[in-house]
Amino acid sequence: QVQLVESGGDLVQAGGSLRLSCAASRSILSTNAMGWYRQAPGKQRELVAAITRGGSTNYADSVKGRFTISRDIAKDTVYLQMNSLKLEDTAVYLCNADFWGLGPQWGQGTQVTVSS
Repeated sequence: QVQLVESGGDLVQAGGSLRLSCAASRSILSTNAMGWYRQAPGKQRELVAAITRGGSTNYADSVKGRFTISRDIAKDTVYLQMNSLKLEDTAVYLCNADFWGLGPQWGQGTQVTVSS
């Protein structure tokens, strides 16, 4: 069993910044990719950003230039730096990891609320 523990969600004003963390209980080098998703009330879960084992990244168009995904391999942790936050970024943010032999695993989520 693999655990993914997210942290860093908070209430922040529009224009502000937050950094989310996702700590894995297993080496993140044993994944094909890790990503951050988000789900707002009444909306479908959407991919926000992802990073492959090789370090390639991709982003949803809505966050390009504002969000950055990164990782610390030594800490088995993936981060999501979120800048210039907008009201529409309000959602539960969930960490996802595609571990070899286990398939996709999910964290419990962390709430990000952006206020005006």
